[in-house]
Amino acid sequence: MRITRLTAGAAGLAGLSLVLAACGGTEADGDAAAGGGGSTEEAGDITLTVATFNEFGYEELLDEYMAENPGITVEHKKAATSNEARDNMNTRLAAGSGLADVEAIEVDWLPELMQYPDQFVDLADPELEGRWLDWKVEQATTADGKLIGYGTDIGPEAVAYRSDLFAEAGLPTDREEVAELLEGDWETYFEVGRQFAESSDVPWFDSAQATYQGMVNQLPNAYEETDGTAKDLAENSDVKALYDQVLTAAVDDGLSAGLEQWGEDWTNAFQNDGFATMLAPGWMLGVIEGNAAGVEGWDIADVFPGGGGNWGGSFLTVPAQGEHPEEAKALAAWLTAPEQQVKAFISKGTFPSQVEALESEELLGQTNAFFNDAPTGEILANRAEAVSVTPFKGPNYFAIHLAVSDAIVRVDANGTDDAATSWEKALTAFDELGL
Repeated sequence: MRITRLTAGAAGLAGLSLVLAACGGTEADGDAAAGGGGSTEEAGDITLTVATFNEFGYEELLDEYMAENPGITVEHKKAATSNEARDNMNTRLAAGSGLADVEAIEVDWLPELMQYPDQFVDLADPELEGRWLDWKVEQATTADGKLIGYGTDIGPEAVAYRSDLFAEAGLPTDREEVAELLEGDWETYFEVGRQFAESSDVPWFDSAQATYQGMVNQLPNAYEETDGTAKDLAENSDVKALYDQVLTAAVDDGLSAGLEQWGEDWTNAFQNDGFATMLAPGWMLGVIEGNAAGVEGWDIADVFPGGGGNWGGSFLTVPAQGEHPEEAKALAAWLTAPEQQVKAFISKGTFPSQVEALESEELLGQTNAFFNDAPTGEILANRAEAVSVTPFKGPNYFAIHLAVSDAIVRVDANGTDDAATSWEKALTAFDELGL
């Protein structure tokens, strides 16, 4: 759901594939303390664990589920980032035990897990056909028709901005005027940033790494051909052009706050006028509101550079190693029902992938007081309609993206390299993948 810099690389995936070949992965060891679905049944009662990351908006929903299902206790384990969730997933899949009964996974590392469908319960259910957007279902469906994940959210993107900082710099503050100001391509977004910088010492955007994510999600085949063949990074002119463009704006033009998204400095910057704009998929709204608690001036404009973009989106899976697969499947189905996904959106801004939810008057009429009463339901619905590219993400996407993302971080956030030397390191990292 959220792209961040990883601590585990492609070597971990290679190790995972070797271990999975040797383990059945169907027996749980009762390691509840480590995040698994250990049972605490007494007189028929069972305990289910749900593992998520960042903000899914499930806290109140899980309480509601327990109230409606006496005898079932649900424990929620929430990782701080997608990185941590992915690392935990890979480690415990390889171990054959320790995963939660329901595990959330993000779309960018879904293709890695699609290589091991036997490690997950088949969630296909005729009664649920038509619940989700077709492309969302296709992402989690194997070639032979096994569905390994129920779709939660999608990530249509808008631009969040500090209206008070815009006012101080002499820029429009009304969200419709801001949308008109930013309408155009990425160069338009950076050019407005340069105008802003002429009258403000505040950086224009938070992170080159995060901005690049919005840019690369508009490429239909960023790192791989549609058949899964990896593109040679040294000859990938589309990716190199985006890399150069974002780092020129970030470093040469001084528009970036130089932060690594999800880092402590990035989190703290919300309280310190750290930046004026940032890319905002629906799920990011809850993150902004939490980090910027007490800060006035945040708003959201119905616009996105290049027209439209989708960043992230997640799924709920049921690992085969769990002790209560049927009960876990029922919980995952309930959490991803349209009614619950509308509630999750109202709670944390996670924009639903369910067809019925997208047509909900409650969703479309939703406003957000923190963002100056912005009509977030309507804005994100418009942003979803503006998405014209569904980027292909195969099993090598995550590892290649990491090589490029790390290169951007070295230049923008760490300051250890210039763009040229860091790109050479990205090429070396790509070669080491052996693709």
